[in-house]
Amino acid sequence: MKKIPTAPNLLTPDDLEHYERRGYLHLEGLVDLITLSELQEAAQEFVELSRGMEGSGKLLDLEPDHTSDEPRIRRLNSPVDNHERFRNFALEGLAAQLACAVLKGPVRYHHSKLNFKWSDGGEEVKWHQDIQFWPHTDFSPLTIGVYLEDVDESMGPMGVLPGSHTGPLYDQYLDSGEWGGALNSADVANIDLDDMVWLTGPAGSVTVHNCCMIHGSVPNDSSKPRPLLLQTYSRADSYPIAHIGANGVTGQLSGAVIGGKSAQCVVVEGREVIGAPDWSQGGAPTIFGSQQEPV
Repeated sequence: MKKIPTAPNLLTPDDLEHYERRGYLHLEGLVDLITLSELQEAAQEFVELSRGMEGSGKLLDLEPDHTSDEPRIRRLNSPVDNHERFRNFALEGLAAQLACAVLKGPVRYHHSKLNFKWSDGGEEVKWHQDIQFWPHTDFSPLTIGVYLEDVDESMGPMGVLPGSHTGPLYDQYLDSGEWGGALNSADVANIDLDDMVWLTGPAGSVTVHNCCMIHGSVPNDSSKPRPLLLQTYSRADSYPIAHIGANGVTGQLSGAVIGGKSAQCVVVEGREVIGAPDWSQGGAPTIFGSQQEPV
């Protein structure tokens, strides 16, 4: 369990109502300058590391034309597991505080990533919903994003479709049956893209979006990268469903409970299941040992 300092004034009642109704928050310049500088420095360490790489690996996903002289990074995988500053921010710092505030109680950390969206054509992220990538036992999961640099409309900011978190959950497979990770063209044709809200803002601006929200971004046509640090949480009584999507490959710290305790309780088909303790780290006892009365 990770304890975090309280932040009673982080969100207003209007902010919470906006998230419930619209499915997202856009908090400009929320991250303080010292924390922002620390995150920027940590991100730059991985840019320098990439110069010695010729292709993608488990840590960094690189664009095909990446070179040591001109690095082009798509994504840093699991920054929380790979740098102390990202870890502190997500499990104890502002992101952890904000997750607890939006979800109104203890939260369960799921995973993190840093999408760089490099300059001069950094790739688009097609319209999609997140929950199909890593289904949970409810729809509480949300993702908190932090822009590490100033972002304007030319840089491929994230776009969200307000209210879509309460709408249909789309099939994100291709016609071939392969996983596509995006809405198909027929479904996109039925979406009014004029209703998209583009979340721009100065460095340190924060986005929050629900796991069912339709969102994406266009290519970055500017001369500057658009690094967006992302971390995902759910309520503490929400659990990722194993053997579907990315669940199980989300990092060593995935599942950490922040801001309280897990009740080890889940509701299935209206019936409450009070589960056993989490034995994933220390191993499970036998039923014989558990049933012995204390002497």
